Amino acid sequence: MVQDPEKQAATATLDGSELEVDEPPSTAQGLAQYGEPPDGGLRAWLVVAGCAVGSCATFGFINAWGVFQAYYEEKILVGTSPSTIAWIGSIQYALIFLPGLFIGRIFDMGWTKVPLAGASALIVAVAFLIAECTKYWHFLLCQGIALGLAGGVAFGMCLGCPAHWFKRRLGLALGVMAVGSSVGGTCFPIAVKNLVEEVGFKWTMRIIGFIELVLLSLMVATVQRRLPPRKHSGPFFDFTAFKQLPYSLYNVATFLVFLGIYTVLTYIDVSAVDSGIDEDYAFYLVAIANACSTVGRLSGGYLADHLGPLTVMTPVTAIAGILTYVWPFAHSVGGYTAIAAIYGCASGVYASLLPAPAVRMGETHDIGLRLGMSMTIIAVSAPIGPPISGAINAATDGFKYTGIYAGTAIIAGCCFLVATRVAFLGGFKGKF
Repeated sequence: MVQDPEKQAATATLDGSELEVDEPPSTAQGLAQYGEPPDGGLRAWLVVAGCAVGSCATFGFINAWGVFQAYYEEKILVGTSPSTIAWIGSIQYALIFLPGLFIGRIFDMGWTKVPLAGASALIVAVAFLIAECTKYWHFLLCQGIALGLAGGVAFGMCLGCPAHWFKRRLGLALGVMAVGSSVGGTCFPIAVKNLVEEVGFKWTMRIIGFIELVLLSLMVATVQRRLPPRKHSGPFFDFTAFKQLPYSLYNVATFLVFLGIYTVLTYIDVSAVDSGIDEDYAFYLVAIANACSTVGRLSGGYLADHLGPLTVMTPVTAIAGILTYVWPFAHSVGGYTAIAAIYGCASGVYASLLPAPAVRMGETHDIGLRLGMSMTIIAVSAPIGPPISGAINAATDGFKYTGIYAGTAIIAGCCFLVATRVAFLGGFKGKF
């Protein structure tokens, strides 16, 4: 019977002082006691299902920001510039990654349920509070800062758990988890858009609050780590992982890719309207991309288990980069639909496999720290990528050079993915 690791205590150092509690088994003893990851079974898949539900409630909900931006511009924050309103979305998007360094370290120390429960309570409260917001700073505090931080805590905890339960089938497990954010990114915008027309904004947010309550309750009930915490955790923040060349190169790659990979998803509906596509249909292009990303997330995870994560994600991410170059030249419904579908599938592969290479570059007992540092780096590039693209669009009065910028950033990231592979394997051949 698997013991609850959170009932074991850890010894950690914070600013050089030691927190002394009952000592868990050493890392070696702990791994021997708990054995190899089961790579399946009801308990393991329940954890993954809970992570998927949590991903839907956090990352998926935050991905619905576009529909809120449009509504606030037209109804609640009339007179506030779109760029000012956009800061709410940028802040919440940055904060879902930014706590990763801290949360990853907490995860390695053995904490899971308490942070998940606290973050869940705050997300539900924020959903109900947004219904009562009337001023810009209200939305900034609630939807920007509070929702972003709480979502970052929950999403960061979920990100590390599958590696405790899966090894050979980790790619598939991460793909299933990533489907949650895809489903949320598809369903939440459609739900909000239609509910606002039927019951008004306040009741829309209250309904969203109850949906979040159900989803997050399922997450808290099912998500659990398997391995014991580390006995000697070392300094609270440990950057020695960056001494590994493959890990450093991989983080450069993710930084560059995230400068461009969300540009198409952010502006495809706007560019479609500019090209004469019906506004109602253009709204669903992002939903089409998110729906098709489900295929990419599952198939990418399955293939990664057999071929290696970088083997799968590098060429597929390059396809996303090429499509970013092509996107500004689409002018028909068929063209935009094809780009949304193929790009959604390609970007879904990258998103689902994002943690996998970092997991394979170290030991399972410190996976939280490595993933946390990577997420913190993404917190810098992901929020600034779309605004840079928007500034280029405004300066050039078109999306041609926007596509060139974003596509080049993605292709440059792919070059560093290749360099990561060579540094890790010592060449191009091998499973990684």
